[in-house]
Amino acid sequence: MSNNQSNQSLAFCFSGSSPISNKAVNHTVASAYFSAVFSALGLSSNLFALVVLVKAFHQTKSRSRSSFLLFLCGLVVTDFMGLLVTGTIVVSFHVTHFDWMLLDPNCHFCNFMGMSMVFYGLCPLLLGATMAVERFVGINWPFARSANISKSRACYMVFGVWVSAGFISLLPLLGLGSYHIQVPGSWCFLNISHMPLDMAFCLIFSLVGLLSLAVSFVLNTVSVVTLLRVCCGQDSSRRRRDYELEMMVQLILIMVIASICWCPLLVFIAQTVFSEGKLNIPRLLLGIRFATWNQILDPWVYILFRRSVLKRVYPRMDWSRGSIASLYPSFRKLTRSSLGGTSRLGETKLDGQISQETKQEDEDPFPEQNAPAHS
Repeated sequence: MSNNQSNQSLAFCFSGSSPISNKAVNHTVASAYFSAVFSALGLSSNLFALVVLVKAFHQTKSRSRSSFLLFLCGLVVTDFMGLLVTGTIVVSFHVTHFDWMLLDPNCHFCNFMGMSMVFYGLCPLLLGATMAVERFVGINWPFARSANISKSRACYMVFGVWVSAGFISLLPLLGLGSYHIQVPGSWCFLNISHMPLDMAFCLIFSLVGLLSLAVSFVLNTVSVVTLLRVCCGQDSSRRRRDYELEMMVQLILIMVIASICWCPLLVFIAQTVFSEGKLNIPRLLLGIRFATWNQILDPWVYILFRRSVLKRVYPRMDWSRGSIASLYPSFRKLTRSSLGGTSRLGETKLDGQISQETKQEDEDPFPEQNAPAHS
């Protein structure tokens, strides 16, 4: 009876659509050295980026920049934990060559890794879309941004993204879809098959990721266009303020990296469940490798594309730009039609909020970075 129960428990995570065979994959891609170097590089990069972000957060006095840095901290912590959890399991398999069926006969460990893959995969995409919404509001409606978004609310939004991604990762445990061990036996992931429940879960994972990238692309495009139109206006040199430009450059790079790294895997999953062909194992592994690069490249956006670094690389460039708040007279003309006109009382309230916001942000939180460069 105990053997029968064990066989039944083995069925749902060890009977995937693709048998585990090392002959089906490239050993170079599935080697212990590749996985160890991959994980070590990503962990060190994210740890360094976290130190940079924490230091910048304590030094800045800008409300908008503080909220944006909180989102970035949430993203880098998520990437770090994702690499730590999944990388440890994969490297341990390649070093010890443990038998999943003996180590995890009830599939608890496999389910945990599958949930981790889905959770830490969706979190960066959802956080990228959330940051795009935050910057869209901050650029197009600065009065609403300063009145509604605070540090505590930014933390709640990051926590909400984690809860949403966690709920999606728990769906297979609730009966929608399943997690299966994948070739070459070192990792577990959602079962990409043509079964109705598995197909539904695969489409949820794929469409949520693609929708997050689409939202990021649309909102970031509108924000960049608005920012360029305002910064290139007549009042573009009124006062020194380049926080918006710095944040938008970082956000655009995060979006581009996420799109390049995640689109191949997300599109592949959607195509596979709709087609009648077999699972292309090498293409699945290639898509996973591309997605993993997102967690490695993200922190370098925060490390390299900062004003202090860019000023040292190109000190002759004039980094002084007008802010969105300081350019409000020009900005109001651009957004009046989209807002449908504003009352005199609303304009007076808006001017007061903007002046209060700009007072706090006039002080340069990085005085040592703005010192003249010495030859």
